[in-house]
Amino acid sequence: MARPLRIQYPGAVYHITSRGNERKTIFKGSRDREKFIEYLQSSTERYSAVIYCYCLMDNHYHLLMETPEGNLAAIMQHLNGSYTTFFDVKHKRAGHLFQGRYHAILVEADAYALELSRYIHLNPVRAGIATHPDEHPWSSYVHYIDGRLQPEWLLTSPILGYLSRKEADARRKYKVFVQDKLGNNYPSPLKMAAAGAILGGQAFVEKIQREHLDKATKDRNLPTLKTLTRNRSMDQIIGTAEEHIKDKAIARKICIHLCHRFSGETLRNIGERFGLSESGITQASRRMADKAENDIILGQQLKGIKEILGLCDV
Repeated sequence: MARPLRIQYPGAVYHITSRGNERKTIFKGSRDREKFIEYLQSSTERYSAVIYCYCLMDNHYHLLMETPEGNLAAIMQHLNGSYTTFFDVKHKRAGHLFQGRYHAILVEADAYALELSRYIHLNPVRAGIATHPDEHPWSSYVHYIDGRLQPEWLLTSPILGYLSRKEADARRKYKVFVQDKLGNNYPSPLKMAAAGAILGGQAFVEKIQREHLDKATKDRNLPTLKTLTRNRSMDQIIGTAEEHIKDKAIARKICIHLCHRFSGETLRNIGERFGLSESGITQASRRMADKAENDIILGQQLKGIKEILGLCDV
């Protein structure tokens, strides 16, 4: 199997997932989880990693992390390598603990960090091991809603800052923000990742390709990334959708989704065009993508507009 493409540069933000080999348990007790959290802390001290949030499950974990020094590989070698050594000695075992290499999705932090933090913190609820995220002691959620015991190495302020400049107000709003998705069919924001590697708007994807992938795409077969360079203006997208979709409500939803994915405009500009907030555009676009997967007619309408515009999604 080909090694996955790793996009590394100073200041990059990633959603990281690593699973147990054959989906086996990687945390057998509290001490295992405590030790892994110790390695999270040491990664911030030794490799300057910035940990925004985490969630440890039984057979996998989630992280939202920034690498100011562009050293993702070194950080992950420290985390997974050191923990594997600890786990093998403690449990008297040998062999691969993790299933292949970790999965890293590059994230446009300003637009997606808040949504991803909610997705990570709701993982125990989706898995059915908790009815509320504060019942799961092995995630950073409790530190978001109550900062009294927050460790110094965990950085919550950037994400909380999207909700309010006042810390107490931000923590209250964050709790409401997460609770809003309890009991709902909550689609993964990671579904929007281009080529399974980049989560962000069209402009961000193109910036990454231009600045970090040009050489890589010459050396490796990455057709899905190459197709993402085709932009269409918001006027082109809106005009085409309104011409071919009679239902104005559906046309509007399709326009929001396609402008978000393919116009290259900022979330602010798209939001101003449709009278929505930046997070509202992201959420509406994701809902549209999710509905199109399950609604045959809607999926065909979306596909038809994309074909007319010459757009190719991943």
